[in-house]
Amino acid sequence: MFEKFKSLLVDKLKVSPELVTPEATREEIELDSLAVVELSLLLESELGLTISDDELLEAPTVGDMVALMEQRGAKV
Repeated sequence: MFEKFKSLLVDKLKVSPELVTPEATREEIELDSLAVVELSLLLESELGLTISDDELLEAPTVGDMVALMEQRGAKV
Protein backbone atom coordinates (compact mmCIF):
# COMPACT_ATOMS: atom_id res chain seq x y z
CA MET A 1 0.00 0.00 0.00
CA PHE A 2 2.86 2.38 0.83
CA GLU A 3 4.43 1.87 -2.60
CA LYS A 4 1.13 2.61 -4.36
CA PHE A 5 0.68 5.77 -2.30
CA LYS A 6 4.28 6.80 -2.97
CA SER A 7 3.86 6.32 -6.71
CA LEU A 8 0.73 8.52 -6.64
CA LEU A 9 2.67 11.23 -4.82
CA VAL A 10 5.67 10.98 -7.14
CA ASP A 11 3.92 10.46 -10.49
CA LYS A 12 0.85 12.65 -10.06
CA LEU A 13 1.88 15.30 -7.53
CA LYS A 14 5.56 15.54 -8.47
CA VAL A 15 6.91 14.84 -4.97
CA SER A 16 10.59 13.89 -4.90
CA PRO A 17 10.77 10.10 -4.36
CA GLU A 18 13.57 10.33 -1.79
CA LEU A 19 11.37 12.53 0.44
CA VAL A 20 8.56 9.98 0.70
CA THR A 21 9.06 7.84 3.80
CA PRO A 22 6.47 6.55 6.27
CA GLU A 23 7.81 9.00 8.88
CA ALA A 24 7.72 12.05 6.59
CA THR A 25 5.29 14.84 7.44
CA ARG A 26 3.22 16.71 4.88
CA GLU A 27 5.56 19.67 5.24
CA GLU A 28 8.62 17.51 4.59
CA ILE A 29 7.20 16.23 1.31
CA GLU A 30 5.97 19.74 0.43
CA LEU A 31 2.30 18.81 0.27
CA ASP A 32 0.25 21.97 0.76
CA SER A 33 -3.49 22.02 1.36
CA LEU A 34 -4.26 22.34 -2.35
CA ALA A 35 -2.13 19.28 -3.11
CA VAL A 36 -3.95 17.38 -0.35
CA VAL A 37 -7.28 18.14 -2.06
CA GLU A 38 -5.82 16.83 -5.31
CA LEU A 39 -4.51 13.75 -3.49
CA SER A 40 -7.98 13.08 -2.09
CA LEU A 41 -9.42 13.20 -5.62
CA LEU A 42 -6.65 10.94 -6.92
CA LEU A 43 -7.28 8.34 -4.21
CA GLU A 44 -10.91 8.24 -5.31
CA SER A 45 -10.27 8.10 -9.05
CA GLU A 46 -7.23 5.80 -9.01
CA LEU A 47 -8.03 3.49 -6.09
CA GLY A 48 -11.75 3.94 -5.47
CA LEU A 49 -11.08 5.25 -1.95
CA THR A 50 -13.14 7.99 -0.37
CA ILE A 51 -10.88 9.87 2.02
CA SER A 52 -11.61 13.56 2.51
CA ASP A 53 -8.91 16.18 2.31
CA ASP A 54 -9.72 17.04 5.95
CA GLU A 55 -8.95 13.47 7.00
CA LEU A 56 -5.67 13.57 5.07
CA LEU A 57 -4.77 16.90 6.67
CA GLU A 58 -5.34 15.39 10.12
CA ALA A 59 -2.88 12.56 9.37
CA PRO A 60 0.50 13.81 10.65
CA THR A 61 2.72 11.55 8.53
CA VAL A 62 2.76 9.66 5.23
CA GLY A 63 2.48 6.43 7.25
CA ASP A 64 -0.70 7.72 8.88
CA MET A 65 -2.17 8.53 5.46
CA VAL A 66 -1.34 4.99 4.30
CA ALA A 67 -3.00 3.61 7.44
CA LEU A 68 -6.15 5.58 6.53
CA MET A 69 -6.05 3.99 3.07
CA GLU A 70 -5.70 0.54 4.57
CA GLN A 71 -8.63 1.17 6.91
CA ARG A 72 -10.77 2.08 3.93
CA GLY A 73 -9.89 -1.22 2.28
CA ALA A 74 -8.02 -0.17 -0.83
CA LYS A 75 -7.77 -2.91 -3.39
CA VAL A 76 -4.29 -2.61 -4.83
